[in-house]
Amino acid sequence: MIYVTLIARVRDGLPLATSIEGDETQGIGISKYTSQAKMLFRKLNANSPKKCSLESGAHIFHYLIEDKVCYLCLCDLKLPTSVAFAFLEELSREFSNRYSNRVDSVTRPYHFIEFDTCIQDIKKKHVDYRNRYQLSMVHSDLQDVQRIMVQNIEDVIHRGEALTSEHSICQLLHTFSPFQYWTIELPT
Repeated sequence: MIYVTLIARVRDGLPLATSIEGDETQGIGISKYTSQAKMLFRKLNANSPKKCSLESGAHIFHYLIEDKVCYLCLCDLKLPTSVAFAFLEELSREFSNRYSNRVDSVTRPYHFIEFDTCIQDIKKKHVDYRNRYQLSMVHSDLQDVQRIMVQNIEDVIHRGEALTSEHSICQLLHTFSPFQYWTIELPT
């Protein structure tokens, strides 16, 4: 579940847009997390990591920086990281398409508050990751990882067999090395 979504300008941490889930945020102390997010925005700069996840108690912040704008969401720890970043990337594209040329000139907080409806629409698409399409994507990713792991195990097994055969050859050479000395001294 994504509880809070905030968009802010990186240069000064000015909040540009936000979306907060209504009833679901009652028991988690949303104001504490919102103030943490705002403090994070003030600390970000051009050298900050472009993608990052930060745990905060029973929740986690994920953020993405694109075109001098930070897109941040507060989620359950259960929400897959890939879903959170897919949400933030789509949010970034949509926000950039609509407002990229106006971001630098904004002077008041939450200037693009009307973007909330778009955030809600994008959130609905990404948070319901249990639907069939998402499950098939996760399943195919899992199969890819499983194939990679099986291939790696096969490589290790074959490498072990190769090392065993090289070891036996070395032992054989070591065993016969004293005889090489004597073969040189035999008259021909």
